[in-house]
Amino acid sequence: MKKTKSLIAFLLALTLLTPSLLIVACSDQEELSSEENSSFISNSSNSEILENNTSSSEESDSMSSEQENSSSLDTSIPPQSSTPQTPPSQSAPPTQSSPPENSSSGKEEPEEPPTSKYVEYIRCTGDNVNIRAGAGTNYSVLGSAEKGTMYAVIGKKGNWYKTYYKNKTAYVYAEYASVFSLQKSEDTDVENVIEEGYKLLGVPYVYGAVRLHDGKGKLLAGFTAQKFDCSSLMQYIFYKGADVLLDVHTRAQVVQGKYVKRANLQRGDCIYFTNESRQHLTGIERVGHVALYLGNDYILHTSSDYARIEKMTASRWKYYIEARRFL
Repeated sequence: MKKTKSLIAFLLALTLLTPSLLIVACSDQEELSSEENSSFISNSSNSEILENNTSSSEESDSMSSEQENSSSLDTSIPPQSSTPQTPPSQSAPPTQSSPPENSSSGKEEPEEPPTSKYVEYIRCTGDNVNIRAGAGTNYSVLGSAEKGTMYAVIGKKGNWYKTYYKNKTAYVYAEYASVFSLQKSEDTDVENVIEEGYKLLGVPYVYGAVRLHDGKGKLLAGFTAQKFDCSSLMQYIFYKGADVLLDVHTRAQVVQGKYVKRANLQRGDCIYFTNESRQHLTGIERVGHVALYLGNDYILHTSSDYARIEKMTASRWKYYIEARRFL
C-alpha cells in the first residue's frame, strides 16, 4: 500500500514536471535552431563573400590575362571595334586631265622635223674576209671579200653583221668590218630597187649576159640571176623592185626616164658613163656603162669582176655623161 502511494506520488510529480521540461526542451531546441540558423547565415554570407571575392579575383585575373595577351599581340593588327563598320565607298577612277590648250596665242607651235632615216653599210677592213652562211665560224664559207669591199647591213646577230651575198643572206664578222651610213630615200620604190641590187652583190660580171626581158616586159629564155653585165643588172633590179621596164642596153636606156642634172642627183638615179673604148665617139655611142646612185658619191654597179658598191673616184667622174631618173 505504501509502495502504491509512493508510485502515485512519483507519477504526480512527474506529471507536474513534464510541461516544464517540455518548455525547457523546446526553448533549448529553439536556441539550438537559432544558433544553427545564425551559423548557416553566417556561413552562407561568408560563402557568398568568398565567392564574390573569388569571382572578383577571377575577373581581375581574367582582365589581367586579357591585358597581358593584348600586349603580346602583333601591334600591326589593329584592335577590332565592337561596333560594325560600314565598308568604305568605292571612289570613282581618276579622270585624265586633257592637255592644256595653247592660250598664249592662236598660232600652232611648229612640229619638230622628222628624224632622218639611214641605212648602214659595212666595209671590210681585212683581206680575204670570210663570208659565211650563218653567224658563226661553224657555218660554211660562201665566199671571201677583199679589203674595202662593201655590203649593206640588213641585221646583226651577236658579233656578226647580216648582209646579202650572191642572192643569199650571209654574215661577216664584225671585227673585220667598219660601218658607215647613207640617208634613205623617202620613196619606197627607190629603196625596193636598191634592195634588189644588194641581193646581187658578189654575182659575177659577164659581158652580154642574157637579159631578164626584151625591154617591153617579155621574159627571155636562158636568163639567170647568177651573171650580169651593167645594163642587164639595172634592167633586172628596176623590174623586180618597182616594175619599171628598162631597155636592153645602156645606149637605149639613156634616152628613157627623166634627165637629171649632176647637181640634182638623188638616191636611185641611174648614172651613165663613157669608157676608154668609147670616150672618143659622139652622141649616145659614147655611152658604155651605167651605175645606180646611192648618195654621197656611192654607186652600186657591176664592171669587169662582180656586182659591188664603191665610192666614185675622180677618175670615174671624168667619164660621167648624164643621169636619168626612172622613179
